[in-house]
Amino acid sequence: MKKFSTIAAILVGSLPFASSSAFAAPGEATIAQAQAVARSSKCAFLPDAPDKHVVVSGDTLWGISSKFLQNPWCWPQVWGMNKEEIRNPHWIYPGQIVYFDRANQRLRLGNVSGNGVVGGVPTVKLSPRSRVEGLGANAIPAIPASAIEPFLVHPMIVEVNTLERTPRIVAAPESKVNMGQGEKTYVRGDLDGGTSFQVFRPGVPLKDPDNGNIIGYEAAFVGTVKLAREPDDNNDVYTFNVVNSKLEMSVGDRLLPVTPTPILSYVPHPPEDEIRARVVSVYGGVSVAGQNQIITINRGKEHGLDLGTVLSLQRYGEVITDRTDGNRKIKLPDEQYGHVFIFRLFDNISYGLVMQVTDFVKVGDVARSPQ
Repeated sequence: MKKFSTIAAILVGSLPFASSSAFAAPGEATIAQAQAVARSSKCAFLPDAPDKHVVVSGDTLWGISSKFLQNPWCWPQVWGMNKEEIRNPHWIYPGQIVYFDRANQRLRLGNVSGNGVVGGVPTVKLSPRSRVEGLGANAIPAIPASAIEPFLVHPMIVEVNTLERTPRIVAAPESKVNMGQGEKTYVRGDLDGGTSFQVFRPGVPLKDPDNGNIIGYEAAFVGTVKLAREPDDNNDVYTFNVVNSKLEMSVGDRLLPVTPTPILSYVPHPPEDEIRARVVSVYGGVSVAGQNQIITINRGKEHGLDLGTVLSLQRYGEVITDRTDGNRKIKLPDEQYGHVFIFRLFDNISYGLVMQVTDFVKVGDVARSPQ
């Protein structure tokens, strides 16, 4: 698979996300190279792609890509984005127009007010935009924010090595069993300098389909607490106040630091290196998932995944007996039926949003680099 840094830029200076200085020189990024990328089996344009699309509020980058490309994850290659632009892109805003330059098999970005025409494609003067780490006001997201927002704020998954070192609730005042908002709770463990924490309750163990090992736990969000008093010379117990509670807190519940809301600055793209993962679970304890539902896979940051990675979903080919060849055991091919968009990463597990499926996702299915 080509790496992003080697994908030819599509006409330096006409890119929507970054200045021309971030891309290859014109001699290295020709229209012929752009056409080769756009015409590849992976990154072909749809035969009925529109001439243009006016960006409106509610659009997503994936949705716009789907109007022009057979594979929406080809967006970075068609625009000629390198790895840095994928991580921190300039964003598209309502009122702008994505034009399809059919002659050169590329896309351009313009504004509604543009009226110049070059080669049959309207051209506009783009106002400079400051590079930002997150979404600007009204900028369109990569995927529907409402589908993933709860999974960006609360832990939801806790890996085994993290669980072992998290502080824990050991008691409540007056020997209470449960604690609610406004009450105190006592905690032991290493706070690592933190003062505000989310409280979670370890739930269903998540097992790696490849080897059966437990690689994490689904975490039920319980509430938040804030440090009220440090331990004194006679004990090692911290006193916390319960700030809010979704569920009643109990002895044994665990604490994780409150982290800022993650920045939604990513673009759909295939992984840089070859990835072959398996579906570990479907969120909510159900056995199958459909469009816009959340799944976990048994690969994460340590395997080279990053935010916005798109993987193909394939039904894991079963092992059968070939009765035509002495009852030899053979594995049938994996069959592709959709994609998953990775939006939150842990070391060895990732959350993904199910995209464009023609079948239900099942635990054990394959998630791999698009072929």
